[in-house]
Amino acid sequence: MPSARAGAVEESRVHRNNAASRRAVLATTLSLVFVPVAPALAEGAATDLDNVVVTATRTAQTQDQALAAVSVIEREEIERLQPASLPDLLRGRAGISLANNGGPGKATSLFLRGTESDHVLVLVDGVKIGSATSGGAALQDIPVEQIERIEIVRGPFSSLYGSEAIGGVVQVFTRRPQGPFEPNARIAAGSDDTWRAAAGVGGRSAGAVAGGRGGWYALQAAHEATAGIDAYRGTRNADPDRDGYRNSSLTVQGGYRFDERWDGDLRVFQAEGENEYDGGPASESGFTERVVGARLRYAPGTRATFTLSAGTSADLSENYFDGVFNSRFDTRRALGGLQADLGLGSGLLTLGFDWQRDEVESSEDYARDRRINRGLFGQWQQDFGAQSLQASVRRDDDGQFGGETTGSVLWGWDFARALRLTASYGTGFKAPTFNELYYPGYGNPDLGPETSRSVELGLRGEPAWGEWSLNAFQTRIDDMIAYDADFGPFGGPNNIDRARIRGLEAVVDTVVAGWDLRGSATWLDPENDADSAGKVLPRRARQSARIDLDRRFGAFSGGASLTAAGERYDNLANTRRMGGYGLFDLRVGYALAEAWELRLSVDNVFDKSYETAMFYNQPGRTWLLGLRWHPAR
Repeated sequence: MPSARAGAVEESRVHRNNAASRRAVLATTLSLVFVPVAPALAEGAATDLDNVVVTATRTAQTQDQALAAVSVIEREEIERLQPASLPDLLRGRAGISLANNGGPGKATSLFLRGTESDHVLVLVDGVKIGSATSGGAALQDIPVEQIERIEIVRGPFSSLYGSEAIGGVVQVFTRRPQGPFEPNARIAAGSDDTWRAAAGVGGRSAGAVAGGRGGWYALQAAHEATAGIDAYRGTRNADPDRDGYRNSSLTVQGGYRFDERWDGDLRVFQAEGENEYDGGPASESGFTERVVGARLRYAPGTRATFTLSAGTSADLSENYFDGVFNSRFDTRRALGGLQADLGLGSGLLTLGFDWQRDEVESSEDYARDRRINRGLFGQWQQDFGAQSLQASVRRDDDGQFGGETTGSVLWGWDFARALRLTASYGTGFKAPTFNELYYPGYGNPDLGPETSRSVELGLRGEPAWGEWSLNAFQTRIDDMIAYDADFGPFGGPNNIDRARIRGLEAVVDTVVAGWDLRGSATWLDPENDADSAGKVLPRRARQSARIDLDRRFGAFSGGASLTAAGERYDNLANTRRMGGYGLFDLRVGYALAEAWELRLSVDNVFDKSYETAMFYNQPGRTWLLGLRWHPAR
């Protein structure tokens, strides 16, 4: 590792152990864009700071200061890896397991640290997304061309965000400029009649580039279409044809810094399209995902910041069977929040209030179609020499099931040069969905929230050759919602299940013989604790790993990714087994000119057949050839 990196690592560690430097970093980066629920990235000069993360604390900190297990994916890595979709970008990373129902654009569930797919909070620019009826977030409908950065925080964070953050938080930040004028464009074509196009432009005024008074704007549009594959191989509503997918998306955003004390911004993201699929009561659907967020920040001094935020998100779908209308499920979420960050002595106190209203409009007749949640939270962060502390507590008041209190404590100790020991304990909860509560003929309005307790021990290092980390954890989940044959005349959901999940994660980032190497591995023991036989929770692989290897040779670039997952089961009884698999992807690039690059990617090179959800096919060998225009920032 070059000596420059070693120096940067040591400088970062000095900052972390120095309370005054910490306050200086926070004072600079608290010009972050706070949108509903959580802050986004820094505006002005703050965007030039390396490794600043906000999701783990709802405040700005450098990544090595974070006491939680945090993974960050930058735009540079997205460009290098050339992923086909957001799920492909996340596949195999530490703590993550995915289940996909039939290829590109099909419903994809993300399991983080072995918890349920609806135990993961997903944010887009700080706004909570997902369906209030099913509980899941449509990750497959967020095009990678719209993404600037992703922060993945593993562990319970209900004490900062409320419901759903039992397994962790995934926050997606849309693309935004750093310089005065930044255009981009891309076209691509590939197997399965796949076509993609994207273009965007953004910029900052001279004052905004310098971190002072001024404005910024960004516009990004993308379209993709594919004939897809035959999604379903089972016998239920099977139709042996290709199941296509189309997605058109647009992001429009801008902001203005009025002076050193006031700034604000507005963001709008929308993706809409059509999807074809098999195996269910419908065969095609039209969908819309929409996120709107606004934020106003007031900083009367370097030791106090107040942020007012508001926003909405929508998950809209209409379903058809052979062209005949079948059902409609539209959910809309309104959010608001007020957050104060106050420097007290050598620590930082954060106080906040969140408000959320969920509404359902559907062809089904739900007994209740709206509910409101209010949350109050507080957090304290402080360094004590070589030790660091983060403690938070939150009280949520839900209009359906009442109140829930959660808390967490995280501790870190730099006990040796470039070595940090961390430990944490946290509780979480997940509110039942509208389907679980009120779906006609099935819902149980007496359901309570699922609750969790988690402990974690971690060790991380930043030697001259790179970075590495190890994290061991255990999560116990009580009152899990599962099907109860004794509920009602036909059975239904009830708080009857429990789970005990143990795991170990390993991450490494280094350079080997000039090749950039990033690797992660996860070992899980996700048991259904209500079953004396110790059955494994469905669709979670006990072992998974990912290795990315890349290098540039002058005008050429090349890389490969290997992702692997062990066997998994498709049902709670563990009677339907799916075998493990390994996938090998290749990518090459050639710089035609300073701003033009030709790229070719080949995924699943060895044409491996595998499943992540039983009876649902996955793509075989696929290729994509693209041309990208990206003037230097």
